[in-house]
Amino acid sequence: MKTLRPIQQIYSDYTAEDFHVWRTLYERQMPHLHDHACSTYLQALDTVGFSADRIPDFRAVEQALAPLTGWGIKVVPNIAEAPEFFGYLSKKRFTATCWLRTMAQLDYIEEPDMFHDVFAHIPLISDRDYCAFLEGLGRLASEYADHPEALELVGRFYWFTIEFGLIRQRHDVKIYGAGILSSSGETLHCMSEVCTRRDFDIDAIISTPYRNDVMQNTYYIIDSFSQLYASLPEVKHIIDRNIGVVSWG
Repeated sequence: MKTLRPIQQIYSDYTAEDFHVWRTLYERQMPHLHDHACSTYLQALDTVGFSADRIPDFRAVEQALAPLTGWGIKVVPNIAEAPEFFGYLSKKRFTATCWLRTMAQLDYIEEPDMFHDVFAHIPLISDRDYCAFLEGLGRLASEYADHPEALELVGRFYWFTIEFGLIRQRHDVKIYGAGILSSSGETLHCMSEVCTRRDFDIDAIISTPYRNDVMQNTYYIIDSFSQLYASLPEVKHIIDRNIGVVSWG
């Protein structure tokens, strides 16, 4: 029988093992992130009050986000389907689970838990440019709610940016993608010589299928979060071209 998962965070339900898992993952990942994560993310950890000692309380996190970006957290039991996920983004809500993997699952879990959803995604939701892109992408996806092929292309763009994106910071390349921030293996992999790091290329991203069960082969580097937001009209144009939509004017 499939385990029923909560659709709201009940903080008192977290067990001693949950706190141990959070601390273990947090302390294992932070040395890598101090070296490789973008400064916006590292500063945002303090903004939202994350630490190894305490599993985040969603109410406190939303109170921290409210004056900065007005975003909130929508608790879901499992990974949300694309129409639901992007629909919530368009309403300034990020879908997140509130359950944690077990100690036996530290190195591999089939679907995202809150260490990925919350530790990796939520801090950057304190950044206005990052949020402008998320909201804009959500609105764009909502235009294609009845067009699965187009939604898949939006999903690719999300995957290679918000999940597995890199960003230039001064003379270095740093991590902002949540799929990397929550994985020690992917953090080291994306900074190694075995993968390809390319300049931001909307056409290439939308043309590239992805797999969620392996380390990525290619990562794309942006210059800023505002660059992502500014790219949305071109993203729409390329998606429309791919699905055969004719634009007039």
